[in-house]
Amino acid sequence: MVRERTAITAVRFPPGPGTPRLVQGVIAMLAQRRGIPGLRERYGDAFTVNVAGFGRVVVISDPGQVRQVFLAGPGVIENLDDNLGRVFGPGSMFALTGERHRKERKLLVPPFHGRRLAAYERIAAEEADREFASWPSGREFAVMPSMMRITVNVILRAVFGARGQELDALAELLPKAVRLGSVLAAVPIPKTRAKWTPWGRAMALRRDYDAIVDSMIAAAEADPKLDERDDVLALMLQARYDDGSKMANSDIADELLTLLAAGHETTAITLAWAVERLRRNPSVLRDLVAEVDAGGVGPGGAGSGGGELLQAVITEVQRTRPVIDLVGRTVKAESMELGPWILPRGTTIAVSIGLMHENPELFGDPGEFRPSRWMGAKPDLHEWIPFGGGTRRCIGAAFANMEMNVVLRTMLRDFTLEPLPPGTPGERWHFRGIASSPARGGEAIVTRRRERDHD
Repeated sequence: MVRERTAITAVRFPPGPGTPRLVQGVIAMLAQRRGIPGLRERYGDAFTVNVAGFGRVVVISDPGQVRQVFLAGPGVIENLDDNLGRVFGPGSMFALTGERHRKERKLLVPPFHGRRLAAYERIAAEEADREFASWPSGREFAVMPSMMRITVNVILRAVFGARGQELDALAELLPKAVRLGSVLAAVPIPKTRAKWTPWGRAMALRRDYDAIVDSMIAAAEADPKLDERDDVLALMLQARYDDGSKMANSDIADELLTLLAAGHETTAITLAWAVERLRRNPSVLRDLVAEVDAGGVGPGGAGSGGGELLQAVITEVQRTRPVIDLVGRTVKAESMELGPWILPRGTTIAVSIGLMHENPELFGDPGEFRPSRWMGAKPDLHEWIPFGGGTRRCIGAAFANMEMNVVLRTMLRDFTLEPLPPGTPGERWHFRGIASSPARGGEAIVTRRRERDHD
């Protein structure tokens, strides 16, 4: 049980290495896929690392302790927001805590569920068709750049409501800003932020972004048909808190940037990993193509074109190739009891998604890519955690899942994806600052299956 402890008590940290902070920082930041499993083998399901700029970090993967962390109240644990809040702004969900976070989340959850997903599904299909029209036939190429363009355009249209010049400007600016921000969020915050530094460049990109979004907000507020629009910007402008007040424009800008940053790169990388996994599992690929051709029913209901195996494949890709490996929290209480450990205020707790997903007690033969484990079964959201957990679980999870269903279904409907010979090694993990992608970008060879009828 997680308990807040108000009296001063002796702290008790899990064991951990005694190597210098710099060495531990290199392992934590640059060698997660090798270093963290090695520390677990040596010290168990909870261990402590000491990282320059972050202090003591307790890494956990015990299912019971992970569940406790996700269920702990905001008075005990809060989001680890020092860097992400500064990168995406004070009105970002990454920066908000306590009651303010609860109110904002309540306001933002509805647009990503229910009937609106059907409208967003149409946008995802259009963007997939547009991008796939340029795919080469019969030669190897990396799919990740294509997936990045699809996901950024889907978010710009569905979330920002961007069109024309605004869409083109944001599509040029935002991927650079998100890429830089993901790196800056993974390192300690410097004291100097001169314009020639990475932080200075990030601030310049943010100024350009704010100018575009301010113009979009002004145009939306003047739109007489605002209430007929389905994009999230329009819904934010019309939404009201419990006291009747509306969101500040600066908070809307922060939240739009957060939604894009959290959903663009991660979804695109997962799609690239899906291609990488399917090519190395030809029997799964064969069965999945048969399901797509049969017109299975996906998350959007009849006619959405997905199916049970497609959903199982997406779930298993996220289990075996989680794009983000660590979910961070910080102790806010005087101290907190977590299992046998007593952690003082300010301690960082990092839930290891990778270690959880590789736990044989939770997932039999965890090293195997086996989508059949999800057929007829839904994942436990405290064990399968690619979207995090608790009150901080990604609010765009359903949106991302819809995108992946639509993009993969469209790809397999229109192209034959060439499988690889048995025993072909998987692509290495490439650490990008926060996310980890296939090192070669999810290489593929495709041939077009048939001409589509556009009538």
